[in-house]
Amino acid sequence: MRVALIHDWLVTYAGAEKVLEQILHIYPRADLFSLVDFIQPGKRGFIKNKQVTTSFIQKLPFAKKNYRNYLPLMPRAIEQLDVSNYDVVISSSHAVAKGVITGPDQVHISYVHSPIRYAWDLQHQYLKEAGLENGLKGIVARNMMYNIRNWDYRTANGVDYFLSNSDFIGRRIWKVYRRESDTIYPPVDVSAFTLKLEKEDFYLTASRMVPYKKIDLIVESFSKMPDKKLVVIGDGPDFEKIKGKAASNVTLLGYQSFEVLKDYMQRAKAFVFAAEEDFGITPVEAQACGTPVIAFGKGGALETVVTYKKSDKPTGLFFYEQKIESLKEAIMEFEENQQLFFAENCRRNAVKFSPERFRDEFQQFVESKVRDHINNNEV
Repeated sequence: MRVALIHDWLVTYAGAEKVLEQILHIYPRADLFSLVDFIQPGKRGFIKNKQVTTSFIQKLPFAKKNYRNYLPLMPRAIEQLDVSNYDVVISSSHAVAKGVITGPDQVHISYVHSPIRYAWDLQHQYLKEAGLENGLKGIVARNMMYNIRNWDYRTANGVDYFLSNSDFIGRRIWKVYRRESDTIYPPVDVSAFTLKLEKEDFYLTASRMVPYKKIDLIVESFSKMPDKKLVVIGDGPDFEKIKGKAASNVTLLGYQSFEVLKDYMQRAKAFVFAAEEDFGITPVEAQACGTPVIAFGKGGALETVVTYKKSDKPTGLFFYEQKIESLKEAIMEFEENQQLFFAENCRRNAVKFSPERFRDEFQQFVESKVRDHINNNEV
């Protein structure tokens, strides 16, 4: 079985690349395609040091640092990648990878991290954050998004089977493409985190400091609760702004190594997570340490955190408005019910999202769909 893997772009090692890494564990002989490949030598282990077939964007001026500026060209670029000699095409897509062109005798399975967020339901948020709400640039940006939406919807017809990384994204796939999908949760390296039973008297949040992560909301909320300690790990464009909102009970550590992050995750009484994420890896990592999670009750967190209202083995609770009072109430609720949360239950829940589980589910799905395709063609 000849397998081609299509990835949007290879520039870093983040959530989508961790999924790609596990797919390559299943299909180590697969050929890899991407719009661009700027992974440095010595850091290519996750793609098994494969040679990557790239698009014409790879050679465009300043593509290494500003590849995103070529978004209007990406649909054409992905369609120029020739995968006609493969039996199975697997796209790992959060932008345009699913738009690769395949034929009727090929099986195209697309694992969707999200339909293009900035072209669909998050368009207004992205335009606002980029300062493109008004003026000529705003008109150009909106027209570009309109064209990408049309292309994105049309190319959904070229996918035989959709996989989503959460039921939340499955609903977005249905909303955008009117296509059913199966959910296979992405892999979380829970083995890198170890269970710690004893907890200390502080809360933790960790994230890159960008607007949608809502770290400012968490810091402001704890600043209004001076008897509760908060530790914040991470840096980013909003660091100084957030630092200015922090009271004396809030400690900002900036960027820290993985070992330091893990140590704080293990010792924290709870991990606070205020973003609306498609899946959200850090709440699972916290649970792998035996640490319960207080999360915004929307998006993927609803599928990874178990509340005491639904189970006798809870791993956290939710707040349902991204507002200070809502989060403060959730903190109070957690402290009133802290005796219900056991580190062992948190760890047990996190193991459900292991890489081994992902590989098993993914391989079974692909093999079953290939069998179906072969049987249908024989008939």
